[in-house]
Amino acid sequence: MDEKQDHFNILRKLDKKSEYTQRGLASELGFSLGKLNYCLKELKKKGLIKLKNFKKNNKKINYIYILTPSGIAAKTNLTFNFMQTKMQEYEELKKELKNDKN
Repeated sequence: MDEKQDHFNILRKLDKKSEYTQRGLASELGFSLGKLNYCLKELKKKGLIKLKNFKKNNKKINYIYILTPSGIAAKTNLTFNFMQTKMQEYEELKKELKNDKN
């Protein structure tokens, strides 16, 4: 999987649910903890997400991951590109099946 796809998957998860532990998010995505940490740092550096600690949490290990307006726009753009690629693949497969029938 490439970095864009990884970032897309993270942004999709965080858009649906912003309260995660890194371990929980990594598990849901099938990432190692190190890979997720790297990706989150990159998304933060690009200004696509913000991290906030739970103020009332004694452990201070849980975070709220907030998509910034740039993050929402990036997620939308990545979704559009993903759908475009899948539609192109579908059209190519349809042509191959048609050619196999002839």
